[in-house]
Amino acid sequence: MKKYQDLSLNGKFMGRTISVISDLSPDEQWYLYNKTYQLKEAEQKKDDLTPYKINDTNVGAYLVFVESSTRTKESFLNAVKFHNIKTNIFDSASSSFNKKESYSDTFRMLTTYSPYSLYIIRTKLEGVTRWLDYDLGQFSERMGLRKPSFINGGDGKHEHPTQEILDEYTFLEQNNFKRDRIHIALVGDLFHGRTVHSKAEGLKIFKHVDVDLIAPDELTMPPHYKRKMKANGFNVREFESIEEYIAQSQVAPIWYFTRMQLERMGEDVLQHAERLTDSVTFRREWIEKMTEGTKFYHPLPRNREYPTIPFFLDKTPLNGWDLQAMNGYYTRAILVGMLGGSLGDDFEGEHFIQEIHKKNYIEEITKFDSVKKEFKIGTKPVENGIVIDHIGKGEDIKTIWEHIYKIRKILGLNIVSSHGVYQAHKDKLYKGVLSLPDLEKFDLIKMKKLSAIAPESTLNIIKDSLVIKKYRIHFPPKIYDFDEISCKNPDCISHPAHHENATPFFYKTESNTFICKYCDKDHNYKDIWDT
Repeated sequence: MKKYQDLSLNGKFMGRTISVISDLSPDEQWYLYNKTYQLKEAEQKKDDLTPYKINDTNVGAYLVFVESSTRTKESFLNAVKFHNIKTNIFDSASSSFNKKESYSDTFRMLTTYSPYSLYIIRTKLEGVTRWLDYDLGQFSERMGLRKPSFINGGDGKHEHPTQEILDEYTFLEQNNFKRDRIHIALVGDLFHGRTVHSKAEGLKIFKHVDVDLIAPDELTMPPHYKRKMKANGFNVREFESIEEYIAQSQVAPIWYFTRMQLERMGEDVLQHAERLTDSVTFRREWIEKMTEGTKFYHPLPRNREYPTIPFFLDKTPLNGWDLQAMNGYYTRAILVGMLGGSLGDDFEGEHFIQEIHKKNYIEEITKFDSVKKEFKIGTKPVENGIVIDHIGKGEDIKTIWEHIYKIRKILGLNIVSSHGVYQAHKDKLYKGVLSLPDLEKFDLIKMKKLSAIAPESTLNIIKDSLVIKKYRIHFPPKIYDFDEISCKNPDCISHPAHHENATPFFYKTESNTFICKYCDKDHNYKDIWDT
């Protein structure tokens, strides 16, 4: 078995996974963009390119394209070949995944073939690289292998970080590598377009960001990404069509178009396809309204029947997409070099650090009234047991009743009890109360689960008719390790329908929703439960 010491390379970025653009810190992105500039310049001057190359056959690169692709696959293939490393290709036609083989088993096997492995993966399933980073990390540690690196080459409608890297590099080129500000219009199918989703984080490379979202209501940017943009300090405006956009005075000098992803739309949206496409397709008569220096970009390919950037624009000064496409090779060659160990030793700056949540979300209250007359089973006060109070406070009565039933079912409270919806004396808001007489204990696991089912409730432990302990249960920073939870995105690698055994895991957002660790789908805390 191959061990760590078999590999001579030991770069700062080896073992990293790039699932989304924010897996690289702004300093790391800036390093990548500077190295890309240097590589392009060195190649144009015909300088020696050896310092950029890995040149080590102990490194094995695997291009795993379960979803078909031409441009991303070929640019990565040439980027990998540039480094003179062992290269293997799995495409959609011959992929073992079509035979229902699990991702984990396949990648575990491949990881044993080289002292160090680098995977570029494109799939319809979302969050695959994040799952493999976790699963193969544990496998490599058990087996004494070096942890492999994973690059997301596009996953479903989630994100496409390497497209974002080449996009941001291209914007910097247009901006003479000035990072003080950018004004950009994102146009087209913003709901399904993973390349625009990545811009919620990728545009942070600029200090001031004005972003205009141009899409009809049916195809608008998902709320989670709009919230992320605003949280990052972007000035966000929204327009339903190009016609509406150019009728106002503040038009961006950078336009980024996406194609209409008709294959991902439901029938209710497809019936309006002509109107939707027309609203985000550039017309010939608008050329004269574009200011000098304006550039249009597109991740390509365009839909040849319904191109949002019509072909008559190819030979105009607005064409920025041809240069953009060329930059894919250079940026991906640098990224492979960083993760492959040939680049990174001269990096100075802040590395990406996974945010660690340490909030104490189970708060013991030390000052309280020991007698609570309202804790009753029928008309008899609770003498010994547990009372959960303030369930769903402030919601409507029907919602609170549903909430109570969900708590009982998830916690398995099939015992003598009573419950109801009451109006608080002080603020007159409705709240749910669940009384559990003679329940002797409520362990930490149940308390953690309660925080994920009924955040901001209170738990009272009663003995001899006195409240002896009281806890305020807050929103947990993360929810995981419960059999009853799952991501509700049917395209997520962790969704039960895919049988990949990817452990469901959710992080809390600042707006008290929970996003899936793998696919970033936004959930209300009630929706992650399978009841």
